[in-house]
Order: sequence, then structure tokens, then C-alpha cells
Amino acid sequence: MPVKLLIPRKDYLATGICFGAKSKTKDMKEFVYKTRPDGLTIINLRKIDDRIRISAKFLARKKNILVASRKKIAKSAVEKFGEAVNAKVFVGRFLPGTLTNPNCQYFYEADVLVITDPLTDRRALQEAVKSRIPVIAICNTSNETKNVDLVIPGNNRGRKSIAIIFYLLAREILRERGEIKTNDEFKFKLEDFIGREE
Repeated sequence: MPVKLLIPRKDYLATGICFGAKSKTKDMKEFVYKTRPDGLTIINLRKIDDRIRISAKFLARKKNILVASRKKIAKSAVEKFGEAVNAKVFVGRFLPGTLTNPNCQYFYEADVLVITDPLTDRRALQEAVKSRIPVIAICNTSNETKNVDLVIPGNNRGRKSIAIIFYLLAREILRERGEIKTNDEFKFKLEDFIGREE
């Protein structure tokens, strides 16, 4: 019997998390459920859910988590995630040397890097690779996954879908760490991660 999803299927679908792009790379083929007649790809919800669980288990064991995103739509989600699990957050331009130059004032010795898109966050990805830091990335069907250690498939172009991924990651990390026992103990709401449009 399949494992119950982290949240009800309808709640996942309401965020548009399954909507891929019209193009798909060979890297992302395994996560595609189907392609609609209009060419839009649909990402397999079960695989999204599985990867969020796997990523949360991995992140729960890491002390210095760095989240980087150049996407404005991800700002609230990554900031709230940082607050919830005590992670360092970089929103906007990723400053050169953050992961590679100990003399840089922004230098951070991360155990793992989480990014919202391997394409827009490529500078952070490159620095993580140079520093041999594992990378978890939210990848749409059009993304290449080279140098990404753990892919979370999902719509990384929508505010709500990015928010639900970070909301669930935060909740599951706290459960894994034993900081909360039930979902009701998680003090944040999905709305906190979605934020307001700027």
C-alpha cells in the first residue's frame, strides 16, 4: 500500500505544484507523469512527495543549511523556511565568494545548499560544487540537473508551489529532529510561506 501523502492531494494540486514546463530535459524525464495535449508537462505528485520526504531526512541531519534564491516569488518561502529550521538565507543576487572565499565578509561554511532553480541560482550552484557542498534543488521539467545531488521535482515558477515545498520541508525537518511530534505543533501556516505579492 502506498504511503499517505504529506498533505491531501487536493491541497497539493491547489498550489499548481504539478505543472511542469512545455519543454522537458532528459534529466527530468523520470519525474514526468504525462504531457497534456497542449504540450504542458505534468509532474508526478507521488515523486514530488517522496523527494520532499527524502530531502527533509537529509537536511534534518545538517547543522549549517544555506538556502539561496534569485527568484522574487520565493522570498517569503525561503525566509520563513530559514526562520523555521534555523537556516541561513540569501535572497537576490548571490555574492561571489560566499561559499568559496573565507576572507569574504559574507562567507558561510555551509553543510548543504538548497536552491529554487539550478538555472537562476547557477552562481550558488557553481560555488557549492567548487566547495564540495551537496546541493538540493527544486527542478522544473525544463531544468538540467548536472551537479545537483538531490532533485525535488516541482513547479519552481509559481509562488504557491515553491511555498508548499518549503513549508513541507520545514515541517518534516522539525519532525525528523524531534522538535515537533505532530503536524499541529508546527507553528507556521502555508500562508506564512506564500507571503504577499510585492
